[in-house]
Amino acid sequence: MTILEVAEALGAEVLVKGEGCGRAIRHVVASDLMSDVLLVDEDDLLLLTSLASDQVLRTAQIVGAVGVIVVNGKPLPSSMVNVANDLRMTLVTSGRSKFDACVGVAAALKAP
Repeated sequence: MTILEVAEALGAEVLVKGEGCGRAIRHVVASDLMSDVLLVDEDDLLLLTSLASDQVLRTAQIVGAVGVIVVNGKPLPSSMVNVANDLRMTLVTSGRSKFDACVGVAAALKAP
């Protein structure tokens, strides 16, 4: 399943379609602590966070994430969309809580 398919399952809005939008998701990390995300050593990672900051995208790029979903309906600064475009990183926003988004992602990834 791709981040675009996950976004559709969550009813989320895709703000930027990056290079990783067609890659299959193999791992999911839900965290607001980017230092914890940097410790993850997995490929094809999806990052869920409620942190609306450019650093989220830079961290996602470092770990090779397929994209970022910002949850809790947080308003995103315009600079975040610009950075996502510059890094060619898929950026999605969802009004769901982090917990509900995680449950939705798990259900979407398990669906046949």
